[in-house]
Amino acid sequence: MNGDPGTHPDAGGTQRLDKWLWFARVVKTRTLAASLVLDGKVRVNRLRIHKPSQTVRPGDVITVTAHSRVRVLKVLSTGERRGPAVVAQTLYEDLTPQPADGKSESETAVPQREPGSGRPTKRDRRAIQQFTKRER
Repeated sequence: MNGDPGTHPDAGGTQRLDKWLWFARVVKTRTLAASLVLDGKVRVNRLRIHKPSQTVRPGDVITVTAHSRVRVLKVLSTGERRGPAVVAQTLYEDLTPQPADGKSESETAVPQREPGSGRPTKRDRRAIQQFTKRER
């Protein structure tokens, strides 16, 4: 046990922002979390944060722009370690608003094209080659 107050939640329940983002599985590494903060892509209670060492506590609202999407997360608790995704989801409440058209993000994220229109994709070419392959 080291003396770092961000390692274990104390009585006040504060934790470093970069560590919380990593514990909550918003990003894959703590280095990525720190770079998001340094790039100005993270806000805590509507204030842009520029230091990864900024502390967060339960009740704070974090707005993160990552992976081409904006997420609004309310901190429910601080983490003790980076555990499984199920445990990470208990650290926050997702307040991200739904899109105005009512579609979920998965419906709008991947564009679809009509079969037979345009140039074949790599997957299409492999399927054509598999279909036309003759045994010699």
